[in-house]
Amino acid sequence: MDGRNLTYFVADVHLGLDVKDPAAREKRFVDFLKSIPASQTEALYLLGDIWDFWCEYRDVVPKGYVRVFSSLMDLMDAGVKVYFFKGNHDIWSYGYFEDMGIKKLIQPYSVEIGGRTFCLGHGDGLGPGNKGYKLMRWGFHNPVLQWLFSLLHPWLAFRLGKGWSKRSRLAKNVEYDFRGSDEPLWKFAEDYSVAHKVDEFIFGHYHCKVDATLSAGAGFHLLKDWMDGSDALVYDSVAGTLSRISS
Repeated sequence: MDGRNLTYFVADVHLGLDVKDPAAREKRFVDFLKSIPASQTEALYLLGDIWDFWCEYRDVVPKGYVRVFSSLMDLMDAGVKVYFFKGNHDIWSYGYFEDMGIKKLIQPYSVEIGGRTFCLGHGDGLGPGNKGYKLMRWGFHNPVLQWLFSLLHPWLAFRLGKGWSKRSRLAKNVEYDFRGSDEPLWKFAEDYSVAHKVDEFIFGHYHCKVDATLSAGAGFHLLKDWMDGSDALVYDSVAGTLSRISS
């Protein structure tokens, strides 16, 4: 890897959510991006909901986030690969990120890093049950429904989207109690680890820190949101360690 032994994972920054202090949250994320040692870093994985509401039109994208994009571009210019998964809040991205050099991935995505296999994604909609949510998710990802939504004027579309976001559990500051083996995502990981060799599962979406071990021996990790601090995981392929860095 040409001396690059670090890989970073982050999720659920929810940039733009007008709750608590969005400017401070964006600054924390920019400071985190700037703190990444580019010469030692192979890749940065953005595991969804980096933006609280992202909706692109062919000729229009959300305003702002200049420092975020500038920091991402600096990393990529220095040779760091940046990957992005759509979350349930930043679904409507169609090409703007790719034009900058960010590669979009679809969950569940397995990748070998330094001799270990990682399964990555945002985490929403994986596993059994949650039929109502999965139907809504299908609607949000449906090309026809996305095209119909794009017929709305951006002024209206962005207000509808941001209004929906502000009714979310995260905006209400309700902490999720992760139920371990009862969770659909845990059951997905258990089944997936039987069919595939996986060393570490990393997801977001639940907004809570989890570091656990599945019955097959694979690590199971959830990244917390950035509402009151910061949270990320970093894998060092030389030391063979996966560490959490948070504040």
